[in-house]
This record gives sequence, structure tokens and C-alpha cells, in this order.
Amino acid sequence: MRAEAAAARRRASPLVRTSLIFLAVAAACLPLADLEITTLDPWQEMGRLALGLVTPDFLATEHLSQALLNTLAFALLGVSLANVLGFALSLVFRYRAVRVGCALVRAIHELFWALLFLQVFGLTPLTGVLAIAIPYAGIIAKVYAEILEEADPTPLSVVPAGAGALSAFLYARLPEAWAHFKTYSLYRLECGLRSSAVLGFVGLPTLGFHLESAFRQGYYSEVSALLILFYGVIATLRWWLRGRLIPLYLVAALWVLPTGAPIQLANVVRFLTQDIVPYPLRAAGQPEGTMLARLGEWLWGLVSAQAVPGIYATVVLSLIALVASGVLTLLAFPLVSPLFLGPWRRRLGHLALVVARSTPEYILAYILLQLWGPSMIPAIVALALHNGAIIAHLIGRYSGSLVLRPDRPRGIDLYAYEILPRVYPQFLAFLFYRWEVIIRETAILGILGIHTLGFFVDNAMAELRFDRAVLLIAVTAALNMAVDALSRRIRAHLRLKTTPDQG
Repeated sequence: MRAEAAAARRRASPLVRTSLIFLAVAAACLPLADLEITTLDPWQEMGRLALGLVTPDFLATEHLSQALLNTLAFALLGVSLANVLGFALSLVFRYRAVRVGCALVRAIHELFWALLFLQVFGLTPLTGVLAIAIPYAGIIAKVYAEILEEADPTPLSVVPAGAGALSAFLYARLPEAWAHFKTYSLYRLECGLRSSAVLGFVGLPTLGFHLESAFRQGYYSEVSALLILFYGVIATLRWWLRGRLIPLYLVAALWVLPTGAPIQLANVVRFLTQDIVPYPLRAAGQPEGTMLARLGEWLWGLVSAQAVPGIYATVVLSLIALVASGVLTLLAFPLVSPLFLGPWRRRLGHLALVVARSTPEYILAYILLQLWGPSMIPAIVALALHNGAIIAHLIGRYSGSLVLRPDRPRGIDLYAYEILPRVYPQFLAFLFYRWEVIIRETAILGILGIHTLGFFVDNAMAELRFDRAVLLIAVTAALNMAVDALSRRIRAHLRLKTTPDQG
């Protein structure tokens, strides 16, 4: 018994040390962050918002059904294309070039992809579909490759000696992984619905477009109706999404997509050959030394004035949001755990977490920015609510599988001494797995006016300086890949694991 207790203490020690390090780093970041409410009377505006949320007006928005159908269409087509591409890439994921390419495309947020495609294809359906499909293909390739790698190899031992590699894959490896593929595809479609809604903030005709318009005009009852419809679609996803109906849904999605202006090949060529080329390299007839000197000055000015401040703000905000997400998870997971609450109270807890995790961070931050003004507070709260709710749901479900001793304590002692120590490794695994997502979302929230990397990308796009925008997006991707690598090293060091379809 003493040996088991000593082993448990040794196991907990590095977890506690790591947690304390991140708590200390987040505390050190607080004085460096912009934490100020700048609106004159936030409580009055919050009161108007609360009144609007309980009095939804479903008749206020014109073409509401079309916006909802557009949201569904972009998500279905984008995620379906991503699944096809991701599955194909997962089969060759062992090659380093494929892994690096997938890491690069998934490190760039869907909104950044949309902003780039807008310059090439304009406000066309192709912009929305590709903005979802490309980063999701990189994510799906990684997850599917992990699922295939961790599948039980036993069925391969009964494959006849003369069977080819394709037959062995189809009959021995794929059936073992198929259930995990379906589970993860369903989750990825839920993410695709959130991404599709957010694409409305860059002009595509999804729910986000009408949501932004209603908020700007203070029509909070209309905002409530739009959000309720969105939650309803996500909450009923498992009921209306059936495998045999997917082909029908895809055909219907192609039919309901809005039409856009014809794609101009000249715009595509100009964007790729001129617009994104660094400005000093475009001028013809310069001596090579002069060109290189001007390029160096251009790079230094962009890095020192925009990239470095953007990285600084992004890292500070994301670290605070990461720790805040963890704190919220530890407070919220008992709301959905059968070890603490009965069925009816758990349903209320599930409802609260479903609302928090179903609302995209971008929309949450946008709402809070209208109430509190442009500072890091709305972004931190939005990131913590969304990611904390996701992890709390997973930990609450995981805690239900624990077997407790008959003389277990009650109340706070049950939480602190029995449950928390046993779920804490899984909690840290999920939290560090979400760190990559948090850094991506932190960067994109700059479009709302917070001075993360997205703020400088959005400014460059608005000024039609696409060469600067592409370089800053590349910096964002590099930062995200670095955080992902650090997260994986920490999880490996602490021996933390999540199953691919859960993570």
C-alpha cells in the first residue's frame, strides 16, 4: 500500500510542477496584458443583450432560412472534401514532406484562408469551401494517421500470405479504424459548422454575416434567434446526419450554394505572380545589391513593427487563456459527471456546456467586445469559455468510467482527494492538446481589433498590401507549429495520452 502511494506521488510530482510553472507564467503575463473595460456603461448594454436573448425574434432577419442553408452547405462540402483529402494524405503521412505540409496548412486559420481566397476567387462558393477544406484536410490527415497507427495489428496476422497491400488494408486495417473515423468525422463536421458561421464575418452569406449586422445595429432579439437556430442545428446533428443520406445532402448543398461572380483567371495570376511578391522585388531594373538592401529594410521594418509585437501579444494572450481554460474545466466538469450530480441537474450542466462549446470563440469574442470594448478581456473570456467547456465535457464523461471504493468520501473531499487526482493526467493531456487550437484562435481574434497577429494581417489586407499579409500569415503558421511541437514534447515528457478521436 505504501509502495502504491509512493508511486502515485512520484507520478503526480511532474504534473504538479508543470501546472505550477504554467500558472506562474500566466500570472507573470497578466501585468503585460491589456485588461481594461473601455465602454462607458457595459452593464446597461449587457442588460439590453440579456433582454434580447430571452426575447428571440425569428421573423426579423430576411432570408434567414437561406443563410442557415448556406451555413450547412459550406460545412458539408468543405468537411467532405477535407475528409477525402485527409484520408488520402493519412496513407502517406509517414513521409516527412507530407507531415510538414499538413502541419503548415492546419496552422493557418480558416479565416486567414478565406481572406486569401477572397483576393483570388472573390465572394464565391469556392472561397468558403476551400477555406474550410484545406486546413481541415491537414487536421484530418494527422488524426486519421494516428488512428491507423494505433489500430490493433492482430487482424493483419490472419491475412493470407498472397494478399496484396490494398487487400490487407481494406480487410484488416480499415475496419478496425472505421468506427473512430466516423466519430471524428462527426466532430469535425460540428467544427465545420462553427467555421462556416464565422465565415460570414468576411462577407460570405452564412449566419455570421447576419449576426454581425444585427449586432452592429443593436438588434439583440435578432441575435438571439440566429444563435438559437445555430445551437439547434448542432444539438440535433447526431439525429439528422445519417450515413446513407450524406450523398443526398451533398447534392442538395451544391444546389443551394449562392452564385457568385465568375472567377477571373487574370486575378489569380496577378495575385500569385505580383500581389504576394515582396514589394522591393517587383521593381525592375534595380541593381542586385540595391534590391537585396531594400528587401532587407522591408523585412526588418515589417518584423520589428508588426511581427514581433503581434507574436508578443499572441503569446501573452494565449498563455492566460490556456490557464483560464484549465481553471474553468476543473470547476465545470462536475456539472456533467455522474459522480457528483443526478440526471436532471446533469442535463442542465450539459446544456450550459453545449452552448459554450458550440459558440465559436470568434463570435463569443465579438459579442463581448461590443459590451466591454477592444481589450484582451473579451478574448480571454471567449477562449476560456469555449475550450474549457470542451475539455470539461470530455473530463466529465471520463470521470464516469472511474470505479470508486465503497468508503469513498463525500462532497468537496470526494472531488479533491478521490476524483481530481485520478482525472488530472487526462485533464492535462486534453488541455495541452487544445493549446494548438488556442494559439490559432488567439491570432485570428486580432481581426476584431485586439493587437495579436491577426490585427496586422487584417490591416495589411485592408491596405491591399498582400505581400505583407502573406508574410504575417506565414509568421502565424510558424508560431502555431512551434507551440504544437512544444505541446507534444510536454505531453511526451509527462507521458500524457489522448485517443486521436477524443483529442
